[in-house]
Amino acid sequence: MNVKELSEKFNLRVAAGQRFLDRQIKGGYCGDLLSNVMANAPNGCIWLTVQTHQNIISVAVLHEMAAIVLTGGQEPDQETIEKAEEEGIPILIWPESAFELAGRVYAAGVANG
Repeated sequence: MNVKELSEKFNLRVAAGQRFLDRQIKGGYCGDLLSNVMANAPNGCIWLTVQTHQNIISVAVLHEMAAIVLTGGQEPDQETIEKAEEEGIPILIWPESAFELAGRVYAAGVANG
């Protein structure tokens, strides 16, 4: 599944990176502690988080993530959107909890790539 298919299937709003939605998703990771995500997130994953500051983009670039999904209705600030566009990282918005979306994404087989 690619990021565009994910966004359509789960009605995720694209906040940044519209041009990069063709990235293939190779798994997923949930976490809000940046050091933990840096140490453990797999390359090519989607990352579910409530963090919205621009440091999330650097972490996503480090792991060549397919996309960042902001959960709980969190919104990125303008600097984060600009950095995401510059680095080619899609940011998607999910209004409910990470737990809810992670279960749905896993059930859809995204964890299998």
